[in-house]
Amino acid sequence: MPEPVDAGTARRLKIELVIVFSITLGLSGARSLLSLIDSLLQPEPLSDQSVALNVPQRAADLLDLLAQLLSAVQLVGWGALGAYLLWRGGMKLAEVGLDRTRPGRDVLWGAGLAALIGIPGLALYFVGWKLGFNLAVVPSRLDDTWWRPIALTLSAFGNAFAEEVLVVGYLLTRLRQLAWRENTALSAAAVLRGSYHLYQGFGGFVGNLVMGLVFGRVWQRTNRLVPLIVAHTLLDVVSFVGYSLLRGHVSWLP
Repeated sequence: MPEPVDAGTARRLKIELVIVFSITLGLSGARSLLSLIDSLLQPEPLSDQSVALNVPQRAADLLDLLAQLLSAVQLVGWGALGAYLLWRGGMKLAEVGLDRTRPGRDVLWGAGLAALIGIPGLALYFVGWKLGFNLAVVPSRLDDTWWRPIALTLSAFGNAFAEEVLVVGYLLTRLRQLAWRENTALSAAAVLRGSYHLYQGFGGFVGNLVMGLVFGRVWQRTNRLVPLIVAHTLLDVVSFVGYSLLRGHVSWLP
């Protein structure tokens, strides 16, 4: 566990945190809040509105593939920025559990976490949608192309890597160095995670806040980041790819 830093270093870390999140997930949270407010101002209730997560970005098929890949690269780059700053500050990435020393155990832990979060999370989403607290979330509107499963899988990994490295490994480590209490830091990280899902509605915020509390606590107890990335990737792959395969065949899907 990192030791609290001196006053000068603490000031630099606070500036670093502001810069990192003002160009990554903190900015996404602000934009997501604006999106939710815009949805609330519409005459239709939230449940009659929809939002798509993976959408075509270019008209030409090959250009769209490249655009999808670049989006995934950007997300990986965000996570890599957090990992680099920890390493540049003198920490080994193994100290936050970002290593390959326990691949089998990490995958099993990840699969278990995915099941723990995924099933209740899906139920919470549908209840929130039916009650009018959520927009209809469409995981993918990509055309049926040969590269769609590849692009969706890479998008899932990019989301997982960016969120878990930045919001768990990076942020919680920095807050430990700033001598924040564990529960306070956990709550702040969970609220941040929920904030950039506000565009989905209030249910999206609550569901991801709960996910943030569970994932953050697991990391605080184990210092293992890889299982969280595995779990998050599995959740998004099932959501993105599964939806694209079931769309049009299951009546209750938005």
